[in-house]
Amino acid sequence: MLIDCHNHIGADLFFYFNGFYPYAQDLPALVTEGRRQGIDRWVVFPMVAHTWFDLGAMRRGELKPGGPEKIPYAFENERMLREIYDQFPDLGRFTLPFAILDPMREPEAQAATLRALHRDYPFYGLKIQATMTQADCGALLTTGRCFLELAEELNLPFLIHSSVIANDPWSEAGLLLRIAEQTPTVRFCLAHSCRFDRPYLDRVAELPNTWFDCSAHRIHCQGAALGLPFVAAEKRRFAADYRDPTSVLHALAETYPDKLLWGSDTPFETFIENTKTSSISLRSSYKEEVDCLRALPGSLRQKIAHDNLLALLQLKEPAILNR
Repeated sequence: MLIDCHNHIGADLFFYFNGFYPYAQDLPALVTEGRRQGIDRWVVFPMVAHTWFDLGAMRRGELKPGGPEKIPYAFENERMLREIYDQFPDLGRFTLPFAILDPMREPEAQAATLRALHRDYPFYGLKIQATMTQADCGALLTTGRCFLELAEELNLPFLIHSSVIANDPWSEAGLLLRIAEQTPTVRFCLAHSCRFDRPYLDRVAELPNTWFDCSAHRIHCQGAALGLPFVAAEKRRFAADYRDPTSVLHALAETYPDKLLWGSDTPFETFIENTKTSSISLRSSYKEEVDCLRALPGSLRQKIAHDNLLALLQLKEPAILNR
């Protein structure tokens, strides 16, 4: 069984309003394409921008309070879970849903909503993408500690977007590792291979409660090959030939065989931004992401696309994978 640990479903109004791609994906599209490529199960969570933000401001490229929802992600999480459990249960049974949260805004209200939602619709982890919403992940150690307490109470891991770029203080990988160090009873997975930052990857390997995923692997390799700033600087970068994403994945899997999780980040295996101030086009496909995985030896493929995810999840009922 091959499991993709990193997938978004739903709609991102900020991306749609401001000309970014991608901006949407539904459950049937994910499962249909994933099955076509031979993947069996998917960890899923909502898109990033939430309707706590004012929609008019989002249309102007700004993130301001005043949207139609009073609690961040309350609508988005329930909407996704209804799609999985009520609208398409025949497809939803192949997923492991995670709820998404904003670590900084209305934390107590979010935690209470998540606790109640979990009683009605099981989910198996907590997702944070704090860069796009400009929410300080450091709040998890202060005003957002209720999320760490919720994770420990329900035995849920975190999957957190990580960054190394200088203008992103919200999701900096070193910050996330410090949070993990100070919360040894909670499990964490840092997304996007810590942007290939070797010291951070080595620290993930050292900590017993941390893993990392390789989501959007191929476009991150493109970024490294082009010298773009969203990946680690060369002096800190994991040594590999980034012109060959398959060889990079193989090297990561061999170096960190018990810590790497395979994930596509679909639909964000492609990212396109065309605005008045910037233009970037990094393109891949689900097939190409899966091809990198399938090129690995069977033992490594089993570890990164199955075993390591189960170690992170610690499912109370592993039989749910056989639904």
